[in-house]
Amino acid sequence: MSLARPVPDWQRAFHARVDPHRRTSALSDLILGGQDGIVAVLGAVLGVAAASSSARLVLAVGFATTFADAISMAAVAYTSMLAQADVYRSEREREFRHIHEVPTLEEAEIRDIYARKGFTGPLLEQVVATFVANPDAWVAVMMSEEHQLRPVGRRHALRSGFVVGLATMVGALLPVLPFALMSVRRAAWASAAVAACALFGIGAYKARVTSGKPWKSGLEMAAIGIASALVGWAIGAAFGVTP
Repeated sequence: MSLARPVPDWQRAFHARVDPHRRTSALSDLILGGQDGIVAVLGAVLGVAAASSSARLVLAVGFATTFADAISMAAVAYTSMLAQADVYRSEREREFRHIHEVPTLEEAEIRDIYARKGFTGPLLEQVVATFVANPDAWVAVMMSEEHQLRPVGRRHALRSGFVVGLATMVGALLPVLPFALMSVRRAAWASAAVAACALFGIGAYKARVTSGKPWKSGLEMAAIGIASALVGWAIGAAFGVTP
């Protein structure tokens, strides 16, 4: 006879639609790519705009930086995920060797883990015995609790690389497009404004789906873009303006 209580429908709806869990990996990939694309390309195009009055040159640098940065960020995200997968695989194999070669030590470690969670007495020993009897579950607990590692598959790595690369490209195009529509001087101001607004939106969205304050997070993110713009503009201005 099951002792589990039935879950009310309203609680299922709350959990699924009103306040669902967020996929932190996808969110971090979007923020990483979008922020990097906007900031990197904003600094580049404003630097070129300060050094040259040629919209064609600014666009060439902007588009070149956009695609190069997007490909680079996608590759970095993909390879870093594969590196995490290699670390996980290596540590998992090591844990299996440890529970085979030094099982008493590993049993003491899992007992310490659950003792710190508040388990005591016969209940603690029952939990330990349950995991010790199942090597796969035992190693899974050690990987999660002792090493704070989680498995990463090649599909996950590919998805992360794609999301980061796409977010980088979309974000990078925002500060470039004004230079295709107006004069260099006006486009420079428009580019900085568009980038600041986009960064504010990214920061505010991050705070809304996590636990921060949208205005504070948005302003912090926008400040990063403004600082990048000032640095890029100053370096470009140091080379003088060509007619």
